[in-house]
Amino acid sequence: MNDHLEQLEPQPLWRHFRTLCNTPRPSGHEEALVSRLQTWADEHQLFHDRDAFGNLRIRKPATPGHESAPGVILQGHVDMVAEANAGYDHDFTRDPIDTHVVDGWLRARQTTLGADNGLGVAAALAILEDETLAHGPLEALFTLQEETSMGGALALDENWLEGQVLLNLDSEDRGQVFIGCAGGADVVVEADLPTRPVADGESVMTLSVTSLRGGHSGIDIHKGLGNANRLLVRALRRLRDYDVRLIDYRGGGLRNALPREAFASVAIPTTEVDAASSVIDAVQAELRAELQGIDDGVTLSLTPADLAATEMEALTLTACQHLVNALHAAPCGVERMSTDVPDVVETSNNLGVVSLANGRFRLCALVRSLRDSATNDMADRFDALFALIGANARVENAYPGWTPVPESPLVARFQRLHRNALGSEAEAKVIHAGLECGILGGKYPHLSMLSFGPQIRGAHSPDERVELASVTEFWMLLRAMVEDLATSDRD
Repeated sequence: MNDHLEQLEPQPLWRHFRTLCNTPRPSGHEEALVSRLQTWADEHQLFHDRDAFGNLRIRKPATPGHESAPGVILQGHVDMVAEANAGYDHDFTRDPIDTHVVDGWLRARQTTLGADNGLGVAAALAILEDETLAHGPLEALFTLQEETSMGGALALDENWLEGQVLLNLDSEDRGQVFIGCAGGADVVVEADLPTRPVADGESVMTLSVTSLRGGHSGIDIHKGLGNANRLLVRALRRLRDYDVRLIDYRGGGLRNALPREAFASVAIPTTEVDAASSVIDAVQAELRAELQGIDDGVTLSLTPADLAATEMEALTLTACQHLVNALHAAPCGVERMSTDVPDVVETSNNLGVVSLANGRFRLCALVRSLRDSATNDMADRFDALFALIGANARVENAYPGWTPVPESPLVARFQRLHRNALGSEAEAKVIHAGLECGILGGKYPHLSMLSFGPQIRGAHSPDERVELASVTEFWMLLRAMVEDLATSDRD
């Protein structure tokens, strides 16, 4: 499958990306791909090993004459976000990604593409097999579970890597080089809430928000895109005068993706169904006006549920109102813009995954900030807010930000190569997203680091796509950077 990829240039990179597309690799299910990469390393007589978490390292000795050059670590994560369009049946643990080219961009049919970070992994593999390239000692570090928890980077052995320079290949903007990033943390809120049976005089209905674009919860957080959880809770709040009670709730799939859909089963007094439906129609009109030109397809509906009310439990009216109030008041979106880095979000939060079943409520939000203190404060606000309804909040998978060093010699080297190759310097940027550089820099403080990559848009959504011309530029710059660093022993 995806044999057309091998007709694209640069051919070695696309050949490896084809392997990644054909090998399922959602977060937590990377083992099949890692096994294939180990076999590939054996075939090319390259040393490889894994740490206790399962992260993979492949090493290649320096080209003769360049043994004293600084060791270069090519780093990317092998997992991908697993998101499919509504109604499309795709098993990310078994089915390959089906790719096609449209107007100079590579896309997947109905699913995420996995260019994030599959193209970085493919580029590192292509560098390792390039026998025409002069280079110092090379290490390719392939981490696991970046998209769900940063687990691979957080668990990385602190005495494992040997290189002095780290090139992170997980950025998504042509003509830019990233020198800093936000840190973050998952905030998990859980509660067991009281229920009572659905009464004879209540109708069971499905309230849904669908057809949002979605996107990356860091890179796209400032664009005003709709968050399905935020919008569905807004609708529930508007129904507070109609004695609506939640039976269940399912919103979002990943804490680092803007949720595109959310669904709730609710019990409504049968005599209030028509009035509630009119309210929902009015809210949909409001949302379409507010999101015009951004999320034009947003759809809010209240329809009879295909559920039997017999012996069904719904939250008590008081518990439901308290939960909806807390969710409605929870921080969501951009909290603050940076005063240090122009036009960059400093602190944000994404209401990523919300669920309710049998009275058991769970929320997973992803807080991001350039300041660790702001991340901690946002998490504390969740704790204070949800304590009011008897819920417990905790912080998981916290990771630090990456402090920029604009005057870094490594950045100056990259800018020189970018200028020579493309006629201008790259724009040095700090990204409001979680690159693994912050974590790796904490474990290996001696590392000089930067991040760059091809032009990827729509990451973490089925609209994900990569510009083919930018992949050629990315490959050219990566080869030039590796070869130029091999001369560092003579600088």
